[in-house]
Amino acid sequence: MAVITIDGKKIEVPEGKNVLDCALDAGIYIPHLCHHKDLSPLGSCRMCVVEVEGQEGVTTSCTLKAKDGMNITTKSDELERLRMLALELLLAGHPEDCSTCPKYGNCELQMLIQYIGPKTGRLKLRAKGFKQNEENPLIIHDMNRCVLCGRCVRACNELRGVKVLQYQKKELETYVGTVHNKLLKDADCRFCQACVEVCPTGTIRDKLMNSEVKKEDAVVPCRHACPAHTDIPRYIRHVKNGEYDEAAAVIREKVPFPKALGYICSHVCELQCKRKEVSDPMAIRDIKRYAAEHDTGAYWKGKGKQLADTGKKVCVVGAGPAGLTAAYYLRKQGYDVTLKEALPTVGGMMAYGIPAYRLPREIIAEEAKVIEEQGVKIEVNAKVEKPVDLLNEYDAVLMTIGGHKGVRLPMEGSELDGVILNADFLRNCSMGKETGMGKRVIVLGGGNVAFDCARSAKRLGAEEIHLACLEAREVMTADDEEIEQAKEEGIFVHPAQTFERITGTDHVTGVDFMNVKSFTFDENRRAIIEKEEGSEHHIDADTVIFAVGQRPDITEEAGLELGRANSIAVKDIEHDKTTSVEGIFAAGDVIYGTKSVIMAIESGREAASQIDKYLGGDGDISEVLAPEQKADPYIGQCPGFGYEERKHTQVDPAESRSDNFKLFDHGICDADICAEAGRCLQCDLRLQISRPSLWGDFVENKEAE
Repeated sequence: MAVITIDGKKIEVPEGKNVLDCALDAGIYIPHLCHHKDLSPLGSCRMCVVEVEGQEGVTTSCTLKAKDGMNITTKSDELERLRMLALELLLAGHPEDCSTCPKYGNCELQMLIQYIGPKTGRLKLRAKGFKQNEENPLIIHDMNRCVLCGRCVRACNELRGVKVLQYQKKELETYVGTVHNKLLKDADCRFCQACVEVCPTGTIRDKLMNSEVKKEDAVVPCRHACPAHTDIPRYIRHVKNGEYDEAAAVIREKVPFPKALGYICSHVCELQCKRKEVSDPMAIRDIKRYAAEHDTGAYWKGKGKQLADTGKKVCVVGAGPAGLTAAYYLRKQGYDVTLKEALPTVGGMMAYGIPAYRLPREIIAEEAKVIEEQGVKIEVNAKVEKPVDLLNEYDAVLMTIGGHKGVRLPMEGSELDGVILNADFLRNCSMGKETGMGKRVIVLGGGNVAFDCARSAKRLGAEEIHLACLEAREVMTADDEEIEQAKEEGIFVHPAQTFERITGTDHVTGVDFMNVKSFTFDENRRAIIEKEEGSEHHIDADTVIFAVGQRPDITEEAGLELGRANSIAVKDIEHDKTTSVEGIFAAGDVIYGTKSVIMAIESGREAASQIDKYLGGDGDISEVLAPEQKADPYIGQCPGFGYEERKHTQVDPAESRSDNFKLFDHGICDADICAEAGRCLQCDLRLQISRPSLWGDFVENKEAE
């Protein structure tokens, strides 16, 4: 260590550390621009010049190494004159109107101008004449705003090791760009956006950045989009390194069914994945599945959180994903938890709504066993009619009964023999019971559940299957893979159709349709449908399956206030899951309608936290299972990175899968998984970059003192 004096203040600092960082760490502001804590010092901007006692002239403090006994001055008339001159040299080639800059109000150069003072106007302004480059994904380059601080070049070359950005020449102007002005994708950019993060002006900036959310959420949109906020980049990095136990532990920190989610998660994270702007989005769900399938439980089995018993009892009604999740975390908080399920097995719609060819039943049983081993008591074939009565035995009750009742549209012929509801059909199918299906089937609906019905009907032996929906093909709510796989299996898909009537006298004979010209909603969410004149047509069938939604199977006799679509009313779906009865809570599909397994899991987590608070706990259900990950910022070069295509799962051909309920999607193979995980942009690395030290921060600190 060394003791140095800066502006009369003695501070103890590491010997050899640059004086600028020593000063900033000690709360002493020295103006600077080209310097960044995470990058090697350059000294090119000449803003951080200081005077050292015993040395002639001035020196840049970012390149000055601390030595014991140094006496340094950061403010003098000469230093102010030199800084003003350096600033004017920078501004001579910088656009004069700051208000037109997208980074206005958040610009380090602007803050520097405020500190040093207004320019004198001694130097003539010049226009660089660069065209703003918006041809690259994710990043905009506007070299007219560049002050050649070199931060981006050092970040790309030294911090990341990608080595794409270099100093280039255009006539008399020096600028930052790629060799031969290649597009970033062609220059093998890794699109880590470190250059964006360290740029002090609006020169290199984000093309897409959601300003309505916190910065960390905008920078890592996949994690933000995940309802459970699973740390996706972290577990993908573990998978890339072959660390599957660690990856699975990261996932299990947020969700108790990583394997089931690996098969059926709605993967909304992929819709927000930045990789899709470069080529294809990451196969996040399939990477999760691979990690879960190769997990030995080394980091979580018997090692997770388990608080001491509180002596209080909680009953969870409904063993779907929301109920299982809530029961699991409540048990970890020390409560005596009983889970009551009306059906013969746990899983809810995972077991009775999602067909076995998508989610094998042994996966559900395997992950439910973990919850039971945690100490949750599970009672099946135990339907609860009066949840209020449970308060006589339990300190709190959570209703997570899902939406197991299909919706029958009020249209002509809807009561005919041969009309089946989606929930009944899929449940009977899962239980091996008679479904009442004939040989020619029409499914009405365009979501994933509708395709589950159609594809299950195919596997049960239906000879002709049609699926029709109001939505046009490009806005159908089902996953594209569901639609295309159904077509491969011989199912006829008819988008943009109205359901005019179900025909027949005693039994279904078919459905009359009309083509839809436009389908929108008004401000009250009422459907506005414009039909195509003269487009009436009929499709013969002996079975019609309504797949237009599901509702909770509950009545007012249960003693709880009900809301829209037979849901259980709660004070606030996101933040307050209390019902009309003190001590009874509700979560999952029963409060917001049919959504997804991952949303139900998060709803169950929120309910567990709230019940814990209600019963006297702190509501903190978080736990750390995976070891701390030290992500290497030096990601290096990767030729062809921008053009790497998504690795696809191994799927059985239609002819071998469409007559049985065996699993047909076998996930990403061993040979491809590392390559797929390696496609990740590692957006979270950007959050590791230190934020700049701004003059305003030091002013605030002094005011606080």
